[in-house]
Amino acid sequence: MPEVMVDLPEDLVKELEKISKLDLSLVVSRLLKEKLTKIARLEKIISKSKLSEEKAREIADEINLSLSKEYDKLYRKV
Repeated sequence: MPEVMVDLPEDLVKELEKISKLDLSLVVSRLLKEKLTKIARLEKIISKSKLSEEKAREIADEINLSLSKEYDKLYRKV
C-alpha cells in the first residue's frame, strides 16, 4: 500500500502521538475516503450546473450586500 507523508503543526502531532499507528492509519484512510467521496459528488453536481462562475459571483455579491445591510440595521438598534 502506498505511503503518504504530510507536514503537520506541532500541536496536531502531539494529539496524534496518543493514537496507535494502526488506528491512525485507519482513521486517516477513512477521512480521506469520505472527503474524496464528497469532492466527487460536488464535482458531479457542478458539472451539471448551468450557472456560470461569473453569475455565481454576482449572486454571491448580492447576497453579501443584502446581509451587510441587515446586519447594519441590527447593530444600529443596539
